[in-house]
Amino acid sequence: MTALSVLDLSPIVEGSNASQSLANSLDLARHAERLGYKRYWLAEHHNMPGIASAATSVVIAHVAGGTRTIRVGAGGIMLPNHSPLVIAEQFGTLAALHPGRIDLGLGRAPGTDMGTARALRRNLEAGADSFPQDVVELMGYFQPAGDSQRIRAVPGEGEQVPIWILGSSLYGAQLAAMLGLPYAFASHFAPAELDHALEVYRSRFQPSKQLDKPYIMLGLNVFAAPSDAEARLLFTSLQQAFVNLRTGRPGRLPPPVEGYERDLDPMAKTMLGQALSCAVVGAPETVGQGIEAFVQRTGADELMVTAQIFDHAARVRSFEILADVNKSLSEAA
Repeated sequence: MTALSVLDLSPIVEGSNASQSLANSLDLARHAERLGYKRYWLAEHHNMPGIASAATSVVIAHVAGGTRTIRVGAGGIMLPNHSPLVIAEQFGTLAALHPGRIDLGLGRAPGTDMGTARALRRNLEAGADSFPQDVVELMGYFQPAGDSQRIRAVPGEGEQVPIWILGSSLYGAQLAAMLGLPYAFASHFAPAELDHALEVYRSRFQPSKQLDKPYIMLGLNVFAAPSDAEARLLFTSLQQAFVNLRTGRPGRLPPPVEGYERDLDPMAKTMLGQALSCAVVGAPETVGQGIEAFVQRTGADELMVTAQIFDHAARVRSFEILADVNKSLSEAA
């Protein structure tokens, strides 16, 4: 059985608010735990009207505190926005509160526009260019502190917090391989370099204390429903949100629209076809075929599934259908 996990941006839908979105995230996490999903990750984005997970470590604490066994983590923390020590302390605290359940995925993008990035960091001198050094520094804070070590992460030192490198280009693949860390690729919205990045990561991987061989988790949009037509309708919320974002009009997640793609201009259709090419949309049989084909093509060790679905009940149902489909694929194999 291919391991399945959940990536949640805690979407704020039109007509709702952040409080309801965060309540929905916890509810979905509890369902994911019951259904056998391996991880529940939340993503850091800022100045985005439709995303409630900006204070990512706070939301992780909310979800981890309301679940019992599922791993909870960041997919990811945008490290250029923070000092390594602060993140070590935050995730050291999470690991102390929820031993053996916390993951830390790290990305080098700001997760926002440059104006907001300046507001977050105040200066951009040590931004994405220092990402490799910041990752190494952060990893050091989780090691047992030496007697002469003046700066310590408390909580944090000695905590076993698995670190992942996130990416959508060859940069992250090279860094993850060099440091011997697991690699999560953002194929759910930036699939262009997927195949090349997988080849680079696997061919250049160097074993480490954390990991002895390559381990790859791939982002995948999955919209599952009782029928293909219903799933395609649900998918239009993400399509609208993506077009709005790419045209400078980010907003809350819109409700589905019948025939949305049919009425799009050719440029928008092409953009959606490229950016959302890693998507499986349909009834259980269609989803099974799509999942099986994607795993066979990529050799993914784990899939991190995201589903920006307007109606929360339909979103929960989509993850239920996927869990049943994955179980059936395993039994058939």
